[in-house]
Amino acid sequence: MDIHSEKILILDFGSQYTQLIARRVREAHVYCELHPFDIELAAIRAFKPSGIILSGGPKSVYDEGAPTVAEELFDLGVPVLGICYGMQLLSRHFGGQVVPAGKREFGHADLHSTGTPGPLFDGFFAEGHSPVWMSHGDHVEVVPPGFAVVAKTANAPVCAIQDVSRNLYGVQFHPEVNHTPRGELLLDTFVRQICRCTGQWTPGHIIDDAVARIRAQVGSEQVILGLSGGVDSSVAAALIHRAIGDQLTCVFVDNGLLRLGEGDQVMATFNENLGVKVLRVDAEARFLGKLSGETDPEKKRKIIGNLFVDIFEEESKKLTNANWLAQGTIYPDVIESAGAKTGKAHNIKSHHNVGGLPDYMKLKLLEPLRELFKDEVRAIGEELGLPHRMVWRHPFPGPGLGVRILGEVRKEYCDILRHADAIYIDELYQSGHYDKISQAFAVFLPVKSVGVMGDGRTYEYVVALRAVETRDFMTAGWYQLPYEDLARISNRIINEVRGVNRVVYDISSKPPATIEWE
Repeated sequence: MDIHSEKILILDFGSQYTQLIARRVREAHVYCELHPFDIELAAIRAFKPSGIILSGGPKSVYDEGAPTVAEELFDLGVPVLGICYGMQLLSRHFGGQVVPAGKREFGHADLHSTGTPGPLFDGFFAEGHSPVWMSHGDHVEVVPPGFAVVAKTANAPVCAIQDVSRNLYGVQFHPEVNHTPRGELLLDTFVRQICRCTGQWTPGHIIDDAVARIRAQVGSEQVILGLSGGVDSSVAAALIHRAIGDQLTCVFVDNGLLRLGEGDQVMATFNENLGVKVLRVDAEARFLGKLSGETDPEKKRKIIGNLFVDIFEEESKKLTNANWLAQGTIYPDVIESAGAKTGKAHNIKSHHNVGGLPDYMKLKLLEPLRELFKDEVRAIGEELGLPHRMVWRHPFPGPGLGVRILGEVRKEYCDILRHADAIYIDELYQSGHYDKISQAFAVFLPVKSVGVMGDGRTYEYVVALRAVETRDFMTAGWYQLPYEDLARISNRIINEVRGVNRVVYDISSKPPATIEWE
């Protein structure tokens, strides 16, 4: 089965939500790719899309130099869906008129059906209306010839249009965001009903395809992989091992900045249970030595990243028969690292993998996850038999505890933070909150405060707890843990972790704060 035979092309006009469109299409079990709006028409023809989605964007279509697409795009004979800016572009191209709105719409709006039937909106309206999420300052004032108006709001008379005979559709709202409750249904309808995709993009099919491609690429040669214990490298290791078995050797650099018991867990999962060859390198002393005295967050990141590369290089030289370097690169890495205008510069960011190794290593690159979003990586991880807690645990930064200890990193601080974080996460699991939270962790603050334990005065460190809810990690709200849970967590940390006498809870949203503290 060719899982790429059905595919949707998404053209990006600069919307902050474009990746969400791609994720919704993938949730409909259809492959898609995201490309800049100015991709050449020849490349689009070569891609052979089953359908095309035009994203939103910050510009106005009537501005001089506003982003647009090749005239011939609409002559390809495939269904097109325009979202927000994409709808306005579609309207203007076919002779409609787009003007500044008298009343702009940002946030929630109530979308009303005009009564015009249309295949895209089958089941979308409940009792003639539906809540949606708007983000626009322009609107379509004159509908292009051949198009019918399907929906409107109190402020905008044209919020959804269609030309069913030509399979052209446009919506002014954003169906890809959670704030549009039936948005997933609309995108699923476009992909599965209008574009007639059958849904071949499933975890099982993805694994079968990846295994076949790895075997074809690698043949009988040897592969090395830098195993961090994170989701991406863990799933990459399991997938490659499924394909080529003992031809894979993983190098696990234990940098002393991992969570409690994580090094042993990695070895138990891969070496003992899955039978993967893993070389464990105890490098805690080297990392802590390099970090000694450094307090700048960015410099700490570089020290950790560079030393990892050095150690990985040292170990890889011992494997003289290795021909391939495997990395856990995923699709967001590719998108974010591509050139903003051309989309041609696919230089993967160093903190996502072991990129940046010297050219003289002469290793070929193997990236079996580079087409996948994080949720897809997790799904195939479970399909491959990795433990649920490993696959679905919250994100952990590449530099590890090095950026969750504010200021200088010391072994004493690492040990305190490891213990406090383990208690926190354990309590979140026990209370049923962990799976409701997008990311939770403890932070070590290098300040001391006065406390009282028994009849004595203490002067010890502070630990901050962080928990956020988010869908895309671009914005996040703090998670409202019940007071009784916070009290129990604080009590356990102070009683069980020597060196801590105060626990605080971070109630900052992103923005203005970030999720991580450094």
